[in-house]
Amino acid sequence: MNCKEFLDLGKQPIANGFLYKDEIKKEFFFNLKVGFDEETKLITQMGYVDPPLMFNKNYAYRGSMSKTMRDHFYGFSNSFKLKNKLQILEIGSNDGVFIKNWQPDQIIAVEPCSNFAKMTNEMGYKTYDEFWTMELADKIQKSHGKRDIIFAANCICHIPDLDNTFKAVESLLRDNGIFIFEDPSLASMINNNSYDQIYDEHPHIFSIIALDNILQRNGLQIVKVENLSVHGGSNRIYAQKLGNKIAGWYESVERNKTYERILGLDKFETFERFTKRVEQSKEDLVRILTQCKNEGKKVISYGATSKSTTIFNYCKIGTNLIEYITDTTPEKQGKLSPGMHIPIISPKIGFNNSVDYAYLGAWNFVKEISEKENKYLDRGGKFITHVPIVKFV
Repeated sequence: MNCKEFLDLGKQPIANGFLYKDEIKKEFFFNLKVGFDEETKLITQMGYVDPPLMFNKNYAYRGSMSKTMRDHFYGFSNSFKLKNKLQILEIGSNDGVFIKNWQPDQIIAVEPCSNFAKMTNEMGYKTYDEFWTMELADKIQKSHGKRDIIFAANCICHIPDLDNTFKAVESLLRDNGIFIFEDPSLASMINNNSYDQIYDEHPHIFSIIALDNILQRNGLQIVKVENLSVHGGSNRIYAQKLGNKIAGWYESVERNKTYERILGLDKFETFERFTKRVEQSKEDLVRILTQCKNEGKKVISYGATSKSTTIFNYCKIGTNLIEYITDTTPEKQGKLSPGMHIPIISPKIGFNNSVDYAYLGAWNFVKEISEKENKYLDRGGKFITHVPIVKFV
């Protein structure tokens, strides 16, 4: 790849690497820089973190903890439950939030985080505790045959080697099969100024233009695009083997590519301007948090997320500005946030009447959070977000 760097988010830790105090000395850091590949138009990190450092038995994010995501995958699964018994593979099955909507004899899964692979195997779903590669695709084909649907959600953008990834998909897909995957949208990131979509687990942020270029050189083509609201704006991509034709599907592909060209997602200059907006967002967020602190207000963070790891470490926000983080995930409670080491506690303990302001670490779930925490808002509590600009919600 011929990458030109445009953004430096500084020294960053493993975004999901929540840790105990005695683990601080061994904490891993890397330099998070982002570039634009002039050949494919792909937005990608200038250097990738070794996947086992991120995806392992200690991985903390659980899709099933969010009602939004449970409903999202339930609805999508129902739309595909046809009379024919489709044979499905999911890449990156997490804690089973998608596969549990299917019968175990219909679906197999790939999940390199052994804590979750063990969980879904015990639920009765055959799960390979491995990283997705051409070698694994060959092994699955020999044991289970080719697949009608290969599905991945918030996973393909996690894999550094896209050519190997897509070749492996192409080899395991039936001739008329469909590869469906969801990942954060580059267009949404630019529009929202949501630079916290960039962290170790997201070596790439996809445009349809870039995906089309990379898929085609690996024997696949995009036939349909759906724009989703989940995770702060995502795209659901439908791809098939080159040469397959489905009437009426291609309009959405061309519409998205045209919109992306209008946004300038195929031009380096667009991302130079984005960098200036990121720098302004950092300045504004630190200023507003400092102002709240100087006024004697209690400020916490709501949601110990990978996104907030990027924000806190880039902006150098620690316990000097935020007292603690509340999060419902048991595996995160009692630990410290990556890099800045802010304590994480249960909302039952920490999200009480003493809180004046709460930074939205999980801003992409703002609707669900607002409904859940309506009493906090009714008594005058406010959330703070940086999306699309720094403001009180």
